[in-house]
Amino acid sequence: MKTYFITGIGTDVGKTVVSAIVSQALNATYWKPIQSGTIDTYDRYFIEEFCTDKVTTIPEWLALKAPLSPHAAAKLENIEIDVTKLHLPKIDNHLVVEGAGGIMVPITDDFSFLDLMNRWKIPVIVVSKHYLGSINHTLLTLEVLKVNKIPLQGVIFVGEENKETEQVISAHCEGKILGRIPWISTITKEWIQEQAAILEKNIA
Repeated sequence: MKTYFITGIGTDVGKTVVSAIVSQALNATYWKPIQSGTIDTYDRYFIEEFCTDKVTTIPEWLALKAPLSPHAAAKLENIEIDVTKLHLPKIDNHLVVEGAGGIMVPITDDFSFLDLMNRWKIPVIVVSKHYLGSINHTLLTLEVLKVNKIPLQGVIFVGEENKETEQVISAHCEGKILGRIPWISTITKEWIQEQAAILEKNIA
């Protein structure tokens, strides 16, 4: 069974949409261990709405109300996060794990998502959205993964094609480009399935 950790080069880069597409491509189980900003919704609700019933979800290990980094959101609720109790679920299925923000986002004052990736050492999919500065943010993410010897499954671009940007990034990740997801304003279940079918050959 395959297990992937999906991270982004920052916030609002389409990480949850990509997680839905990857989950659909594998008919996997989706899990976001830590969710910040739960006043209105959870990211797993998005997965449940736009994926077919072949995709299952696991409730969050920790859900925090404020849309902040977990370490800051937890302090507002007087919650002490004990990361020693955070473990990968044992399931008989493919697993897609979604992080929060980028790899250096702190979970506690002295433990980040990078530390979590270091602990689990599962292949990482990096979501890179095209914008001014995205080359720098993507290469920094890839370099940190490399230095920490965390396996890179590949990069998924979000947005319209940008050949110059993609060539530079491809050269720094040994060509591990899994695909490109277009940025659209209205997402449908059918669109998720279409994108999953395109991506499936590169991740299955």
